[in-house]
Amino acid sequence: MSDEPLVRNISDTALWVAHYRAEESERRDPVFKDPLARALAGERGAQIAGAQAFSNQHSWSFVARTYAFDQMIADEVRAGADLVINLAAGLDTRPYRMELPPSLRWVEMDLPAIFDYKESVIGADANVIVDASFVTVNGSVSSAIVSAPCASR
Repeated sequence: MSDEPLVRNISDTALWVAHYRAEESERRDPVFKDPLARALAGERGAQIAGAQAFSNQHSWSFVARTYAFDQMIADEVRAGADLVINLAAGLDTRPYRMELPPSLRWVEMDLPAIFDYKESVIGADANVIVDASFVTVNGSVSSAIVSAPCASR
């Protein structure tokens, strides 16, 4: 048994949230579908969720949060927004799962390790191109790794 805590750092909470997105996506009547969530959550995400005393009792709040932000982003894009800057993006999959116009630019900012993990799990997806900037631990921003509009879904 490891002495390492189950939640090692703030980025581990992204695994936890991905677990709840996966559970919602697997329901018969989900309010959203996130086909990448289960893989992103992994076993650690399930362990973190399961270790919470309120695990299933309050999982609805994670679902409601995801749904609400999906709707807000969709509304803003319909109103003409052409750029989304997602701070502390974690394992967000909106540019992979939402219907977004090809002209939309999506910029994700977070710690390099969470982006490395995300890429290792989902790999390069030919259907989505995301502007991704990395925020280093000291707060500086590195150059974008990809700079192109989101592709059609």
